[in-house]
Amino acid sequence: MALIVMEESDLERLLDKVVSRAIEAYAVQVPSALPPVLNRMEFMNLLDISAPKATELMKRPDFPVNREFGNPRIPTGLLLRWIDEHTDWVEANTGGKFRDKRAIG
Repeated sequence: MALIVMEESDLERLLDKVVSRAIEAYAVQVPSALPPVLNRMEFMNLLDISAPKATELMKRPDFPVNREFGNPRIPTGLLLRWIDEHTDWVEANTGGKFRDKRAIG
């Protein structure tokens, strides 16, 4: 087994670099035009979906919805990540307005 000896400042720089790379790799960039958390209507308007479709989606166990605020709220960054991971569902169930916005952005 190898033993590595390093200065505390070198270790701090190394850890900063590793943490920065991890944040860049897993962070979801939320466009400034969107709020950090969406209410039900904002969510429905963004995806161009109906109320029943929104309810169906928010009941999915893999969908990022937070009910701790009294009314359901959807964290925008997690929603965008969910959309990327579930492109087939999104293509099949969202309206044309959302697909048009997505193609532009």
